[in-house]
Amino acid sequence: MRPLLMHPDRDFDPRVELPPEAADLIQDLGLGLLFDAMAAGDAFLRGIAEQAVLRSLQDPREIAYRQEVLQDCLEHRETVLALYGVATEAIEQQRKIHGLYFFARSPELILARSVELLSMLVGMLRRLRSLAEASGGGFRSKGFSAFRASVAAELDEDYIRSVEGRLQELRLDRGVVLSARLGLGGKGRDYVLHEPRRAAAPRLARLLGRGPRMYSFEIADRDEAGHQALQELRGRGLNLVANAVAQSAEHVLSFFTLLRAELGFYVGALNLRAELDAKDEPTAFPVALPAGDLRLSAEGLYDVCLSLVLDGRAVGNDLQADGKELVLVTGANQGGKSTFLRSVGVAQLMMQCGLFVGAQAFSAGVAMLVLTHFPRPEDAAMESGRLDEELRRMSRVTDLARPGAMLLCNESFSSTNEREGSEIGRQVIRAFTEAGVRVLFVTHFYDLAEGLFREGSGRTLFMRAGREPDGRRSFRLAVAGPLPTSYGLDLYREVFGDP
Repeated sequence: MRPLLMHPDRDFDPRVELPPEAADLIQDLGLGLLFDAMAAGDAFLRGIAEQAVLRSLQDPREIAYRQEVLQDCLEHRETVLALYGVATEAIEQQRKIHGLYFFARSPELILARSVELLSMLVGMLRRLRSLAEASGGGFRSKGFSAFRASVAAELDEDYIRSVEGRLQELRLDRGVVLSARLGLGGKGRDYVLHEPRRAAAPRLARLLGRGPRMYSFEIADRDEAGHQALQELRGRGLNLVANAVAQSAEHVLSFFTLLRAELGFYVGALNLRAELDAKDEPTAFPVALPAGDLRLSAEGLYDVCLSLVLDGRAVGNDLQADGKELVLVTGANQGGKSTFLRSVGVAQLMMQCGLFVGAQAFSAGVAMLVLTHFPRPEDAAMESGRLDEELRRMSRVTDLARPGAMLLCNESFSSTNEREGSEIGRQVIRAFTEAGVRVLFVTHFYDLAEGLFREGSGRTLFMRAGREPDGRRSFRLAVAGPLPTSYGLDLYREVFGDP
């Protein structure tokens, strides 16, 4: 039995190594805030969130599958939390049992530990089935419907009672009955554990008469060697059974481990949704389109990570970049350009892991890869210049990029002058777009932006951060060409006053 709540045809493995671009995505997009909100202080949930968000899905059908399961979770929050609680308790109880039998090495102790573990897990399976049955027909997603059907089919009460009966026998309360054959040199082989005969009633025993003759012997209390030999014989007989029961326990435990990991993603999503709902922030399930589709549009798109640390709500922006291979963003300093860029990147990643996004509406083609190139703090050791460092990072991005990827550049090459930075930027943009990579580029280089604007390519969208007449920032972006100023004087006045 497999949960199959994250993928329709395979298990979710949280132990897989994160992709090479993961560290840059976390740093540049502020994803640590997103993971913290999903974790709600739980280190396990944070690890699951990192794995799910950073290992993007690339099939819109898989994304839709997760979205349906998440919608069920949002509608049946208490049931999902209870299911997660059962899986978590099973893992915790397993650790306690293993702790009690930490030094178990003999077959008898291994068998006792495995029976104890399986007995606990069977009880958890019964609770799991009760929760699944209690949910009735409320779950509508393919994932949860298949899960409930599997639980009902494989964990009916007759089956669970039969397993409990077998486990009771394996506690060996009636002793151990073994058979063996004589091998070479009179040594025993082919040891088999048998079910002990139940004692017949006295009257029935008299009617049936005496059975076949049996030979027996007793070991003296002080005969340590004899007891040791008997214990070794007992271990040989129990060895195969102990291994089989241990494997069965691990199999059932692996189911709870998978269930906890897969439900952990949805519990994290519930935690995140609760935080955003508390701030009255809008969320929407995005429409994921096939890879290579150049559609990209949004209504009220905001940076979820920024919203999580603001006292109020974040400012949302609209975006209509369908058919555009390049989105170039210019405008006033501190006008929300970088925040807008992050909002697109975060929404793309949230969409591609099956989450809702921070927007009133969002649709985009699946990106084969999301890459970033954001400013970094200056090298304190002065081992290289800022431009050298930027170019090295861009070289790593180039090595990772492939057709269908999305590249987010924030003030790239701003460490050099306008002329050089603009020329490098033009070459980089041209190389990536010609290779089939969609580029979103924030820049204050007027030479770069104005040159691309004059080219008049229909596959480029120009957006500009707004500024109020009194110099205040609206943090809203509009479709507009570049201006020769970024209004840096506004910031000067804010800090130093009027000149």
